[in-house]
Amino acid sequence: MTSGTKGSGPDHVTLRQILDHDEEGVLRLLLAPTGQDVTVVGVVIGDEEPARTHAGRIVLAAGLPPDPATAGTAVREAARRGASALVLREQEGAPLPAQALAAAEECGIALLVRASWADWGDALALLRSATAFAAAGRDDLMADATTGGLAALAAATARLCRGSITVEDPQFRVLAHSATGPEADGLRRSTILGGRVPEWRVAELRRSGLVQTLRTSGDVIHRAADGDTPERLVVAVRGGGEMLGSLWAAADGRRLSPDAAQVLRRAAALAVPHLLRHRMRESGTLRREAHALRGLLHGSGDRRAHLWSLGLTPDVPCAVVVGVRASPEEPGSEDRTLEALAVQATALRPDARVLREVDTIAVLLPAHDGGQPRHDAGQPGDALALARELDALAARTPGAPPVWTGAGGTVGSGLDASLSYEEALLVVRALRDREGRGRDAHPVRSAGPDQVGATIEALRMLDAVRPVWESGTGPVHELIRTDLAAGGELVRSLAAYLETPGDVASAARRLTLHPNTLRYRLRRVRERFGVDLDDPDTRLVVTLAVRLSGMP
Repeated sequence: MTSGTKGSGPDHVTLRQILDHDEEGVLRLLLAPTGQDVTVVGVVIGDEEPARTHAGRIVLAAGLPPDPATAGTAVREAARRGASALVLREQEGAPLPAQALAAAEECGIALLVRASWADWGDALALLRSATAFAAAGRDDLMADATTGGLAALAAATARLCRGSITVEDPQFRVLAHSATGPEADGLRRSTILGGRVPEWRVAELRRSGLVQTLRTSGDVIHRAADGDTPERLVVAVRGGGEMLGSLWAAADGRRLSPDAAQVLRRAAALAVPHLLRHRMRESGTLRREAHALRGLLHGSGDRRAHLWSLGLTPDVPCAVVVGVRASPEEPGSEDRTLEALAVQATALRPDARVLREVDTIAVLLPAHDGGQPRHDAGQPGDALALARELDALAARTPGAPPVWTGAGGTVGSGLDASLSYEEALLVVRALRDREGRGRDAHPVRSAGPDQVGATIEALRMLDAVRPVWESGTGPVHELIRTDLAAGGELVRSLAAYLETPGDVASAARRLTLHPNTLRYRLRRVRERFGVDLDDPDTRLVVTLAVRLSGMP
């Protein structure tokens, strides 16, 4: 796939401009044999069109396998087809193949790597934003505003429109605004002070159809004065057909200039690179924090760098809370449930860091809040309290699948967060195991390690003995394998009998059977498979085998 980067100005950008624009560190330059002022006129993703030239383009090596020889070949091929630069994916903890560096030096092509926390979409967004800045106005009265950020653009637009300007994102959050004078209406003042358009106003705009018109219109929309609400003009800021935000001009205390609509159109064009950069920063920050949190929880990569990315220092104790959902019956319900739990976690603990994965949320609780020590933060009770809050929320969410929440123990540093995370996962596993085997009269779906310590130890032992069991043979193996293939009737009966322990009447009640039926099944175990449950060693092996079978 090949895409150009043409805009309303120059249709190119230099490698130096791209790197200067890259405040988030999406790309890292390794080698530029011909200098950083090489021109980039477009981007190629992967190698989907082998016959097309790469002249002047930057090649994103998406899908390239992590093979040193392959990387060197990709560099040579990109150079042969005229590419200005090639971007490889950074393998965290692994050096770049020497073959690639040698090939770049020999062929005279710039070589870069994409940060491990970023994806190819981030690289594309960076190129798009850098090119938009390079193409921004160079020939009108507002050109100087492009270098001063959104605030300078809002001020210049307000001066030319003779009104007040706000720049908003698609969620109607204020990104920048011009000075607010004493004549400003109440709506503008509340919007500026609150950092976003009030909810009641957004609802009103939706009912009136203006929001839909704004998302689809390509021109300035006029809103006549209405009582105390002055005349307003609004225009969507679009990049590549996508709405990036909007500009609003309000006639505060005087009429807007006759050419206000024309000024607003030009301002919207100049706002494109700024809003692209804002979106890139926002998404880049989220991706980098998610990457850092995932690295901490899984104990991978540079854990100290991960901590700094999250704004934490190594001397801050922490604990981890994990929520795991069951497979939902209703498609999409898992997303709503886990999203609600993530929001609740940050609402209860604003300093919490939350990672959403497929069927799990993990919450890192640092022992501080806003830089101030918390006497309860990071303590076992604090993590357990959050686990119980999330459990209560999941339980009262209509139609939500079951969710188990576990609190890990406190560790002295975020560098060891993976230990708390592993323990929290074990707590969840213990809760699910106990519920599956009917150990609790009522389902218990939140706990800390102290509440399920014995079950955690049993699970660890079962994990340790599993390889021994799976490599063995004998009557018990034959019993388990044959019965599971037939539906597991004997295994379930053995589980209940061993859990009671050995009380036929209690086990029969648990299975909803007549005691004689259970006695008959136990005789079958002895007569058919030669398994003697009266022998202590055999009973131990059968107990382990039944637990390892996964049958409740």
